[in-house]
Amino acid sequence: MRGMTWHVDEDLRGAQFRECDLSGARLVGVVMQDAVIDGLITNLVVNGVDVTEYVEAELDRRHPVRVLIRSQDPVDLCEAARQVHASWATTIERICRIPGIERRSVNDEWSAVQTLRHLVFVHDSWFRRCCLGSTELFTPMGIGPAIEPYRGAHGLDLSLDPGLDEIVSARDAQTAELEAWLNELTAVQLAARAPVPDDDVWPPYARGRTVRQCLATVLNETFQHHGFCVRDLDLIEQQDAR
Repeated sequence: MRGMTWHVDEDLRGAQFRECDLSGARLVGVVMQDAVIDGLITNLVVNGVDVTEYVEAELDRRHPVRVLIRSQDPVDLCEAARQVHASWATTIERICRIPGIERRSVNDEWSAVQTLRHLVFVHDSWFRRCCLGSTELFTPMGIGPAIEPYRGAHGLDLSLDPGLDEIVSARDAQTAELEAWLNELTAVQLAARAPVPDDDVWPPYARGRTVRQCLATVLNETFQHHGFCVRDLDLIEQQDAR
């Protein structure tokens, strides 16, 4: 068991915690102004109040597609995919209107092209491998996890630097493939165990999950990364307008 790290009377203003596991963390007597928390958050208690349900309800109000993504109904999931993909199509049109913005990033986040390349990888790994049982190599342009041995494995080519048109073309083909599959999906197929190949390829922890759970990862990743991309495009345009 890892020892607990204590920070007492420290000045952590401006600190960033990226890809950290803060489960069980306790912040007592702290001053927290203009803070941003973004991640998988459950049972968050602020000054004695569990705010998790409030936050989730507000996110559902702002983004009703989240409710569809959590559904067990194939019809709802098909509609969720359609809405998420339509949002991405609108955002790609926005990107194309401002040449060069697709390669700009803020706050050390991925650029728009890097985000789209990650979604190429998500489709190959969580949909084709986990939902279809494919053993084919991943699309070389995809960006996967930073950890070894998966970082450049199973066909990924870290030396590639594809243009926006090439990436969008790959994503369009993947979108059509997913939506065609969803149109034929049944509740029985959705509840079945995911046919994840028995090999050491990402994602190693998907075995034992249902098709529904793996599909949820695909849709959630596509939805969440769209939000990240729009957030950063807004920031870039705000910076340019100053």
